[in-house]
Amino acid sequence: MLSQDTGDSALTKSLADAAALLQWLQQFEAREGIIAATGDTLAGCLQRGGRILSCGNGGSMCDAMHFAQELSGHFRGKRRALAAQAISDVSHLTCAANDEGFDSVFARGVEAWGKAGDALLALSTSGNSRNVIEAVRAARAIGMTTVGLLGRDGGQLRGLCDVAIVVPGTTSDRIQEVHIKIVHLLIEQIELRLF
Repeated sequence: MLSQDTGDSALTKSLADAAALLQWLQQFEAREGIIAATGDTLAGCLQRGGRILSCGNGGSMCDAMHFAQELSGHFRGKRRALAAQAISDVSHLTCAANDEGFDSVFARGVEAWGKAGDALLALSTSGNSRNVIEAVRAARAIGMTTVGLLGRDGGQLRGLCDVAIVVPGTTSDRIQEVHIKIVHLLIEQIELRLF
């Protein structure tokens, strides 16, 4: 059993690590403006009648679903629904995995629901998730804009996405904590531009 001191020091370190990544995010956005510019891009897609698809694995799937439901539902205030959809339907995922293999589950969703002028938000804490990579390739092949919300060094997806926002954390939990903050910032930027 851990001592109370060990538990307290782990808690202190975890909170310090999380705070450091949030500080990085604030400085990164102030310096680079990528989140604001990405908000412009995604809002433009919706304004032109396009749709935003999103995908990811595990916790990143939860963030992809959260992103889509905040747009198709509402975030802070009442407004019309926006065309956003996570590639998360269990019957689609299991069918595609069974028939084509797990690497194709998101790409098949892109082929089914995406079109030129739409956008894909692809989430991966490693940047190397094979099924997310295949989704980005499928999206690019049909003329969709691809945005990667990535971690660590961005992995293979960094060079495949039109826009790559890379959180330089070393563990998936810290990266996902910042990813959900970026998801909320993107939604806020989209709403500010459209409403």
